Amino acid sequence: MFNKILIANRGEIACRVIKTARKMGIKTVAIYSDADRNALHVEMADEAVHIGPSPANQSYIVIDKVMEAIRKTGAEAVHPGYGFLSENSKFAEALAAAGVAFVGPPVGAIEKMGDKITSKKIAQEAGVSTVPGYMGLIADGDEAVKISGEIGYPVMIKASAGGGGKGMRIAWKEDEVREGFQSSKNEAASSFGDDRIFIEKFVTQPRHIEIQVLADAHGNCIYLGERECSIQRRNQKVIEEAPSPFLDPATRKAMGEQACALAQAVGYTSAGTVEFIVDGDRKFYFLEMNTRLQVEHPVTELITGVDLVEQMIRVANGEPLSITQEDVKLNGWAMESRLYAEDPYRNFLPSIGRLTRYRPPAELAVEGAKVRNDTGVFEGGEISMYYDPMIAKLCTWAPDRGQAIEAMRNALDAFEVEGIGHNLPFLSAVMDHPKFVSGNITTAFIAEEYPEGFQGVALSDDALRRIAAACVAMNRVAEIRRARVSGTLDNHERKVGDNWNVTLQGQSYDVAIAADQKGATVTFADQETFRVAGDWTPGDQLATMDVSGTLLVLKVGKISGGFRIRSRGADLKVHVRSPRQAELARLMPEKLPPDTSKLLLCPMPGLIVSVNVEIGDEVQEGQALCTVEAMKMENILRAERRGTVSKVNAAAGDSLAVDDVIMEFE
Repeated sequence: MFNKILIANRGEIACRVIKTARKMGIKTVAIYSDADRNALHVEMADEAVHIGPSPANQSYIVIDKVMEAIRKTGAEAVHPGYGFLSENSKFAEALAAAGVAFVGPPVGAIEKMGDKITSKKIAQEAGVSTVPGYMGLIADGDEAVKISGEIGYPVMIKASAGGGGKGMRIAWKEDEVREGFQSSKNEAASSFGDDRIFIEKFVTQPRHIEIQVLADAHGNCIYLGERECSIQRRNQKVIEEAPSPFLDPATRKAMGEQACALAQAVGYTSAGTVEFIVDGDRKFYFLEMNTRLQVEHPVTELITGVDLVEQMIRVANGEPLSITQEDVKLNGWAMESRLYAEDPYRNFLPSIGRLTRYRPPAELAVEGAKVRNDTGVFEGGEISMYYDPMIAKLCTWAPDRGQAIEAMRNALDAFEVEGIGHNLPFLSAVMDHPKFVSGNITTAFIAEEYPEGFQGVALSDDALRRIAAACVAMNRVAEIRRARVSGTLDNHERKVGDNWNVTLQGQSYDVAIAADQKGATVTFADQETFRVAGDWTPGDQLATMDVSGTLLVLKVGKISGGFRIRSRGADLKVHVRSPRQAELARLMPEKLPPDTSKLLLCPMPGLIVSVNVEIGDEVQEGQALCTVEAMKMENILRAERRGTVSKVNAAAGDSLAVDDVIMEFE
């Protein structure tokens, strides 16, 4: 077995590989850029080597710099993780030339399957059903428009060397093809150093289901079930699960056998994933093969008990697989939620900054449920603009899908993140969405269910009443503490009342509370009663409360006259007032937000790539005004209505903060 492995990656996946290597008794080497000098993966590894400036194209994807780190440390093998150099055949060739093992497939398999154009041609030749499309190189926007017309709209514009949703656009008409073609080329060039683009038919109402394969150099190849990855936003996966709630055993077997046949046709070894589009009749079409470890691999590990990173290392060491297809049993159900540094209330635009609070839920492995959190950050760490915005992958396992979802709901509620925008509220909302709970989902789920973006969650009256009851009980604890403060004036003793008014989410409830040593009974004006028990004390930012047998996990913040409560995707201002305070509060005027309708504000920290208009230009609704790049993604900002540009405050190359004014309109 290898004595030392270098991880040619960063963040969460580097930490993930280090954990397994440590378990196997293998020493690890981390590499890091300027931005990652204090990163978690650097701290976890046995050794660390600095490889250059913050941008990935000057550090993590520069083959010569990674090879120099290998020479310095004497690493015998390299695990590439995902992204960066993981599917770069030139990197694999350089390792082979240096006599260093690549923890991944052979160069030939990377070249044949890692390139989306080539892989589709091979799949077609092997008799695998593929989505209609144009697999040749496309010279310019005009040719892209011509090809798109021949295929038939809508079409998918994709980077040949792409992955993770980068360099990918859906176009429904000619103008969108021209615009998307150029943006895809730009993103592909900056992310992968390869700007080749291909176009295929976009299948409406599809499911995205992928098969995990594992192969060795001795001719053995097995599949470890499937992963349902249909919950996607901007073609990037957000929530994954295993198995799929849609497949039957016959379809699973057919997809798995086809995936293995394809892998063996190209001499594949190591872990790999064959992705399919599956329609409503369970007909499946080959999409692509990822010749690397997938981001969502933990859900497969949770239902099979197979450590995929360990298997990859053993295969790279020349060992045969220790398990056969008959040994693979799917046990229970697993969910994965990707926690991203992005603001769901601003159309999921990237958010950067310092993690002032980062407290994941405890990783548990108790009978009936498991919680796992794969992460690469820590409290006080910085979320950089230079890399992918994923903070963590929160996973749960339970005997069945319903229990796995419930475990995920509670784990998301218990996840504390402050200092940046993040998508925890959105993930919680999806877990409670009836369509997701039913399993009746497609890749269009987010676009269809949140067409205007995510505006938060409106909780039911029953949920609001339970939160109100919990807040009244918490308020009573806080009031008792305040009443016991020493040094009060004589004849100014503070008494804690029994009658209160609670307002939240536009609702107002009059309640009475009666407390005892075991908890409190909260009675509403209509005589509905809740029994509340919990161990919350003032200052705690997380409260676990039992409200009449229902477990509530609440994130708690203090505001004047009450609490800021976050639960199940809702962000609530909860005011708990005495009857007289409530009476006076109703007389207070409401403060209105400032009018920004004539301003184009920068929605996230980023770099201005281009400004498409000038002062005096008349713009139409939907017209592209400028392009902002953040976290390797280009975002086109468009006019919300007709108007005339009166002032332009930014130019290409400028770095802007959130809400900086880019331009003004008459």
